[in-house]
Amino acid sequence: MAGFDVGAARAQRLEALGRSWSFTIDGDTFTLPTELTRKTARALRELDDNDVDGLLAVLLGADQFARFDRHEVTMQDIAAIMEAYGKETGLGLGEG
Repeated sequence: MAGFDVGAARAQRLEALGRSWSFTIDGDTFTLPTELTRKTARALRELDDNDVDGLLAVLLGADQFARFDRHEVTMQDIAAIMEAYGKETGLGLGEG
């Protein structure tokens, strides 16, 4: 009996979702990962529950977060982005 093949399962998930999920603000496109590494998950766990900028900085990375930070974005915008991201990727971030 063959064991569970993590690589094959990951390939299947990535084929279904792609490697990244994107959203656009005022014509500027940003990407978030469709899967989180253990390192990313650990960085997210270390954040305060209300640290929205920290959450976005971890997920977007420094370069994208610097671009994102130039936009006037409301908390409702961020909530809508995270809700869509969670629904489409299965990553329920910010839910508690």
